[in-house]
Amino acid sequence: MHEIDFNSDLGEGFGLYSAGDDLAVLPHITSANIACGFHAGDARTMRTTVARAAELGVAIGAHPGLPDLQGFGRRNMRISPDEAYEFVLYQVGALKGFTLAAGVPLRHVKAHGALYNMAATDGLLAKAICQAVKDIDPALVLFGLANSALTTAAQAIGLPVAHEVFADRTYQQDGTLTPRQQPGAMITDVNQAIEQVLCMVRENYTPSQQGTRVPVQADTLCIHGDQPGAADFARAIREALQREGVAVRSPQR
Repeated sequence: MHEIDFNSDLGEGFGLYSAGDDLAVLPHITSANIACGFHAGDARTMRTTVARAAELGVAIGAHPGLPDLQGFGRRNMRISPDEAYEFVLYQVGALKGFTLAAGVPLRHVKAHGALYNMAATDGLLAKAICQAVKDIDPALVLFGLANSALTTAAQAIGLPVAHEVFADRTYQQDGTLTPRQQPGAMITDVNQAIEQVLCMVRENYTPSQQGTRVPVQADTLCIHGDQPGAADFARAIREALQREGVAVRSPQR
């Protein structure tokens, strides 16, 4: 029987500003990646998102990003491996404080936005991120782009790994995500998203924008919580997976 985790990037409001409808998305997912204050998120948002995820039995993970509130962490920055290590250590430690206070475990770490995409192809950044995660807790699961430098680095140091695929993003033929500034980067039609998801889960490939089949390992499936209609997408995808007999559960450590 096929099985997969279903995750979403949440807690991405800041101060008076909100991003996405976390309360509507949470009931449909099994893992929540919670922003830690660099690209989005703040103390109150982190606390309330952890609490709501815990109430619903959703596995909680840290979602560290680049220190770029204005760009929402989606703009590349020139950073050293040491800086990447420190950024991740700082942010994961912050969210771990909130999970400890709530009496629930921190289960995984997934880098956000540009940091995630940079580390998918930069082995030195990937190694630094994974080392930071391991130094906090070697039992944390590292979520990374399927078959990327990030998942390779995690496996090399013995971190548990969940290869990640995306429901609402298109792919390039080299296995990377289509950059957001390019046409067609986001999938906005739910039927197209479901078709892509089922290909990845059942057939272990995803179509690329160039028309090729990209091999993937689908351990965890992401939908972006800040996208318009995210809750409707999440509901429809979860229902489609269940109809196909795919078990949806968080990764086991």
